[in-house]
Amino acid sequence: EKHLVLAHKLFLLSHPDVDDLSKVDLRSDVLSAVKSDDMAPLFESLAAAGVLEPDAVLLSEMRARIDEEIRKLDEKIADAEENLGESEVREAHLAKSLYFVKVGEKEKALEQLKVTEGKTVAIGQKMDLVFYTLQIGLFYMDFDLISKSVDKAKKLFEEGGDWERKNRLKVYEGLYCMATRNFKKATSLFLDSISTFTTYELFPYDTFIFYTVLTSIISLDRVSLKQKVVDAPEILAVISKVPHLSEFLNSLYNCQYKSFFVAFSGLTEQIKLDRYLQPHFRYYMREVRTVVYSQFLESYKSVTMEAMASAFGVTVDFIDQ
Repeated sequence: EKHLVLAHKLFLLSHPDVDDLSKVDLRSDVLSAVKSDDMAPLFESLAAAGVLEPDAVLLSEMRARIDEEIRKLDEKIADAEENLGESEVREAHLAKSLYFVKVGEKEKALEQLKVTEGKTVAIGQKMDLVFYTLQIGLFYMDFDLISKSVDKAKKLFEEGGDWERKNRLKVYEGLYCMATRNFKKATSLFLDSISTFTTYELFPYDTFIFYTVLTSIISLDRVSLKQKVVDAPEILAVISKVPHLSEFLNSLYNCQYKSFFVAFSGLTEQIKLDRYLQPHFRYYMREVRTVVYSQFLESYKSVTMEAMASAFGVTVDFIDQ
């Protein structure tokens, strides 16, 4: 889903840790994405915020193209209503919904998806409308919309629905849980999905494994971690694609604490530059330290601060904090 790629680039553009040179590239990527989909409302707000250069000519060209396209889509709806069957009417309404999604008209897209839903009978197709709504929610980080949509999807599944869509929903809900700091629930939903993952519209599989490992480490006990994560063939197959991730997981499990902290500091950048994880960065750092210190103390009930500091390769102050 290229809109979520765009959302991530917008997040990086606003990030203090991203250098100015990278921001020049990001800005030109954002501009070409906005142009290629005629995202007039977004262009306007980015220009107003000083992220993109204002360009009245470009904006009016985009608006003219949007008006023209909407006129055509409305004609198709009218034609379908007059001359064709119910499923063609639904398709014509769906096309208009997806066009509003494409150009970034959030409220109009949601309204038009509701209209389309009123003309939809099949559970699977109703579910697909919820997925479109969830993608809108994720683009705008509208957690209220996401949580309502997840609940709606679950209600639909009480009436039926297929496994493939049910599995996809787990990843959406897991992402929502992770983004709202419910790491335990995110872990269980992610682990349920490692062998059925198909939601490439959200992120690639290695990003999914990155999230799964990060959330598992602070949510699972040692035995479960070994069974469900350390030894999971699906995770083993891709973990090396994410820098530092394998060392992070395995050195924790194998009590190699110095390597663990080296890997952890290597991962911090990636956590900070992730739009879903960044708000929870400090919280996550604390949780990880708690897990490691507890594990260490478990094996040395009477250990001193000095021994901990030297085992971890950090200062006594660092631990005390």
